[in-house]
Amino acid sequence: MPSIEEVRLVSSGTEAGMSAIRLARGFTGRNKIIKFEGCYHGHSDSLLVKAGSGMLTFGNPSSAGVPASVTEHTLVLEYNNPTQLEDAFKRYGDDIACVIVEAVAGNMNMVPGTPEFIHAMRDLCTRYGALLIVDEVMTGFRVALQGAQSLYGVTPDITMFGKVIGGGMPVAAFGGRREVMEKIAPCGPVYQAGTLSGNPVAVACGLATLKLIQEEGFYDRLAAQTTKLITGLKAAADVEGVTFSAQSIGGMFGLYFLPQLPTGFADVMKSDGKRFNLFFHEMLNRGVYLAPSLYEAGFVSSAHDDVAIEETIAAAKEAFAVVAKAE
Repeated sequence: MPSIEEVRLVSSGTEAGMSAIRLARGFTGRNKIIKFEGCYHGHSDSLLVKAGSGMLTFGNPSSAGVPASVTEHTLVLEYNNPTQLEDAFKRYGDDIACVIVEAVAGNMNMVPGTPEFIHAMRDLCTRYGALLIVDEVMTGFRVALQGAQSLYGVTPDITMFGKVIGGGMPVAAFGGRREVMEKIAPCGPVYQAGTLSGNPVAVACGLATLKLIQEEGFYDRLAAQTTKLITGLKAAADVEGVTFSAQSIGGMFGLYFLPQLPTGFADVMKSDGKRFNLFFHEMLNRGVYLAPSLYEAGFVSSAHDDVAIEETIAAAKEAFAVVAKAE
C-alpha cells in the first residue's frame, strides 16, 4: 500500500477505527470528526451515531450506554453528497480532526463512493488541515491488491484494515504516513496498546494470504467470477419479473431488491425487505448461505469456482420463481 509508511497491528476493525480517530485527534489537536450515514467503522462509542435531525447537526447515540457527551463531536453526513461535505467544512473546518469513510461502503449493502465525492473529501481535508481516514476493513485486498483507494487514485492519511489481512484470523491494522504514525506512543503522545496485537498465529496467516493474492491474474480471476455471479443472478430475476439490481467491484458485490442501483443510505432503505427475506430463506433451503441482512455486502473468494457459481445461479432461478409467485 503506497500510502502506508508505518503500520500498527491490532486485533479487530473496531480497534483500528478507534485508534485511527484518536490518532487523528492527537495529530491535529482538534475534536470534531465526520462520518457518513450508513457507514460502519466499529463499535467504539464516538462512532455509534445516527444522523441528527438537521443537515449539519451533530449526531445522536444509536446505542444504549453511549452518553450524548461522547458523540457531540461526531458529525454525520449523507454519503455521496460532496456539497453537504463542503458546507460542513465551511462551518466547522477549524475543529475537524478527520473524515472517516468507506470508499466502497459495505455496511449498507454495497454502495460505491462516486469519484467526485471521494476526491472532494481529499481536497477538503488537505485544504483545512484535517486527516482523511479510509476504512478498508471490507475493501482492503478484496476489491484490488492496493485497496479501494487505488481504484479512486486517492491517497489517505490513515488507512484501516480488518480480518481480511489475516485470511479471516483475528488481526487488523491501521497505518499511514510517517509523520502521523509517529505521534503514537512510544514515539509520540497518543496512547495505543493491545495484549494480542500482532499475535504470531494471525500474522503468519496474514503473510500467507498476502503472498497468495499477489499471484499473477488473481484479481482478474476474482473479478470475473464475481461478475459472472451477479450477471447470472440479475438474469434469473429478470426471467421471473422480480425487481432486482446488482453490482460488483473486484470480489465484493451488492444485491438489491430495487429497480436501480442505490447511491446512499436513503436509497438502500427503500429495498423490499419482505422479498429479500423470502429470497434469503429460499436460497438457504437450497444450500446457499448469503449474508442474512438486506444491508450487508457479499463477497466471492478464490474458492468459488465455476461449479459453485453455476450452482448458486441455478438455486437463484428457483428462489426468484418463489419470490415472483408470492407477490
